[in-house]
Amino acid sequence: MVSRETLPRWLEPAGADLLRFEALLADTGVTRGLIGPREVDRLWERHLLNCAVVADPACGLIPPSCRVADVGSGAGLPGLVWALARSDISVVLVEPLLRRATFLLEAVEELGLMERVSVMRARAEDVARGSDWVPVDVVTARAVAPLDRLLGWTVPILTPGGRLVALKGASAEDELASAMGVAVSAGLTDLHVVRCGVGVVDPATTVITGTLRTAQ
Repeated sequence: MVSRETLPRWLEPAGADLLRFEALLADTGVTRGLIGPREVDRLWERHLLNCAVVADPACGLIPPSCRVADVGSGAGLPGLVWALARSDISVVLVEPLLRRATFLLEAVEELGLMERVSVMRARAEDVARGSDWVPVDVVTARAVAPLDRLLGWTVPILTPGGRLVALKGASAEDELASAMGVAVSAGLTDLHVVRCGVGVVDPATTVITGTLRTAQ
């Protein structure tokens, strides 16, 4: 497992900012109930690194200079971590609960991300219905809902050719198999499971990914 002092080369420029975010989560994140007190000692590896490795350019999941939506962002995982790790991307943090959205707004300001990160207080299922919504290149979610339900909230906000990057647990293969019919009906292709951060985090981060079919 990689420590705070031995980050992968690509992540080194973001090291100081990730530490600031870790401190914010351990303090305000706990007092406001976004992070459980028992998670504080493992924030770095279980949450920050677990999210960051997915944004590694070598994984090929987050294209250069893309626009990302993090659905049910909660404490900013993975959206805020990706914004810190990748200075080339912009992120929309979608969060329906006022308490969490307020934390996200304050974190974005404190971390100096106002130019690239915005917070939308909305239910995921309502986002695509907004007249001013611009479809994104990547949509993500972490520990939000089972895949079959998550697809209904995420796929509609993708641009054709855009990618779903859902952070999942050890049962990702079974979850994908159960939701495959729903995923195909939603227009997703190239559905598969990817493990990111092998040798960096233990266990590696498990991701279900697929691409929204373009119009023929």
